[in-house]
Amino acid sequence: MFKVEDFQNYGKEHFEQVVASATSVQHGLQAIASAYGDFTKKSFEDTKSFVEKLSGVKSLDKAVEAQTEFARSSYETFVAESQKIAGLYSDLAKTAFKPVETIVAKFNPTAQ
Repeated sequence: MFKVEDFQNYGKEHFEQVVASATSVQHGLQAIASAYGDFTKKSFEDTKSFVEKLSGVKSLDKAVEAQTEFARSSYETFVAESQKIAGLYSDLAKTAFKPVETIVAKFNPTAQ
């Protein structure tokens, strides 16, 4: 038999899941924004340091050496930070779809 209390509890449960999901998505987006900000700040500081170093170079071979070092360092930093940010996006997607998995599992017990 259908009870109003069951319907209310069902709605309350889903509302709580949505609120929890929205909160975790918000934290995930904040972590991604923070990672982008940190990467941008580090990139700016590295570029500033490179320009200062390059301005003090007296010979062409030292300038090429400084440019090569900067390019290698920038590439390594870019790859590392890109992987970190990609991991944050992956975690965000898993977190965002967790409530959907819970709801589907209730309707399909064999999926567990």
